[in-house]
Amino acid sequence: MKIKQYKTIVLGLVFLAFCSVSFGQKLASGPQVLTFHSDVDDTEQPYGLYLPKNYNPKKKYPLVVMLHGAGSNHRLALRRVFGKSNAEGESDVEASRYFPEWKDVDYIVISAFARGTMGYQGVAEKDVMDMLADAKKRFSIDENRTYLTGLSMGGGGTMWIGLSYPDIWAAIAPVCPAPPGGTLELVPNALNYPVYFFQGDADPAVKVDSTRKWVQRLKDAGTQVEYTEYPGVKHDSWVNAYKDEFIFDWFAKFKRNPYPERVRFATSQYKHNKAYWVTLDEFTPGTTASIDAKFTTKNRVEISTKGLKTFTLNLANHPSFKAKSPLELVINGQTIRAEAGTLLTLTQSGDAWAVNTLNTLTSAKKAGAEGPMSEAIADRHIYVYGTGGSPSADELAKRRAEAQKAMEWSVYRGDFIGRVMVFPRLLSDKEVRPSDIESSNLILFGTKETNSLIEKYSDKLPVSLKASVNDYGLAYVFPVGNRYVLVNSGLPWWTLSDNPNAASRQNTPAPMNVIGRFQDFVLFKGTINNVVAGGRFNNDWTLPSQEVDKMKASGVVVLK
Repeated sequence: MKIKQYKTIVLGLVFLAFCSVSFGQKLASGPQVLTFHSDVDDTEQPYGLYLPKNYNPKKKYPLVVMLHGAGSNHRLALRRVFGKSNAEGESDVEASRYFPEWKDVDYIVISAFARGTMGYQGVAEKDVMDMLADAKKRFSIDENRTYLTGLSMGGGGTMWIGLSYPDIWAAIAPVCPAPPGGTLELVPNALNYPVYFFQGDADPAVKVDSTRKWVQRLKDAGTQVEYTEYPGVKHDSWVNAYKDEFIFDWFAKFKRNPYPERVRFATSQYKHNKAYWVTLDEFTPGTTASIDAKFTTKNRVEISTKGLKTFTLNLANHPSFKAKSPLELVINGQTIRAEAGTLLTLTQSGDAWAVNTLNTLTSAKKAGAEGPMSEAIADRHIYVYGTGGSPSADELAKRRAEAQKAMEWSVYRGDFIGRVMVFPRLLSDKEVRPSDIESSNLILFGTKETNSLIEKYSDKLPVSLKASVNDYGLAYVFPVGNRYVLVNSGLPWWTLSDNPNAASRQNTPAPMNVIGRFQDFVLFKGTINNVVAGGRFNNDWTLPSQEVDKMKASGVVVLK
């Protein structure tokens, strides 16, 4: 009897497993909203999804990534890319509540929310890449037919993300783009895919002359560029650009070549250091490094570099590379003959290049440990105030309020641009858990006398503000373990004038925006408009000698 019961249970479980596989819930076709878990602040982040009719997971589908503009969202963006504007007299709020019917296309489309209106750098950039990763896990996507487009702020995001990660895209299409700072240096990166710009010549928000200059810059760099300019059209050129689902027909003309004969790539960040078969391993963060590498014949590559000390070639599967034959490299005019191998690292010493057989890098700065201060808040981070020194209740409340001011990203900025929807945590130093230290960048307020975590890391940190000082502010980012700490001692890094008539007090930006003014470190007196010393740490995370002299002259810091 027991054996029969056991067999019955086993057969039942097998049947249930079969049912779960055969009759498992599937997503409906058409427009909808999904979420992914963001480890920035442990929130579920929404994104729009269009799934084509009769989606078949055994078939690979082209993917379009769509980025919305300022004051918009993922739901409106999904409508826009399909050419669906608001109904007559309909507000964006009303249009966001539903998806109208539209013609089916054999594409998967995803549209980012990216925290609202905050551009597409920092946390929002990470959200776009996390959304892309989530979609690739869920659906069968053709890596060689992945496309990027966006309008206004999203058009600028299309340029920034498209140029920062050039080996992902088969084509990009910015519409009336407003590119963020740092995009210009990336123009060389668009060599291996086409770019289509759309712009209204009467646009009051994104001036037509700006887009024309971007078009010309890319053309001058050898990029395949198309440009459509709409006479009399203001800041709604996306109505024309996406009309009748035109963008899908244009994207369909192009496929990514994962192994181009030539790679031209520029960057100033280790977080963006790879393109196709080239990785930039060692340079000075904050300064543009570039490489231009081209196969001229089988197993012969001509390379020119600027601002670059070490790079790696990964030639596996490249059609112009024979793995069993020696490789000839001509680097800035110097010829190097290397033994056969698909992975090759080259390092410069003086003016000479050589194969780095040990693959050793001298720079301590690297991805995740390169600065500037804004990078500490571009990923998962926690704001921590100190409880040390037996503070009174009022003093403890003041410390907490200061850290809380820094962590309040979601400040209401009016009906149009709304709030930045980022919700990091605020803790006292006593509340921080080992898992927090392991997984999060720490934004630490106070000194070693008042914050136990600053005390914990004091032997590793390069500088500290004297405890008795009350009219200076010191802020800097520094790597500890696998994460950053950002230390703010004395006055907060966003301190402006108390004079109500001072220009600097008007339109005071939020603390997370102010931090973008600085690089790796800053020491200021009174207000952030009076900087005593500041800039980037050296590549080995030491302070530049000139800035050390300025700090010493102030008499308010202790240097290691």
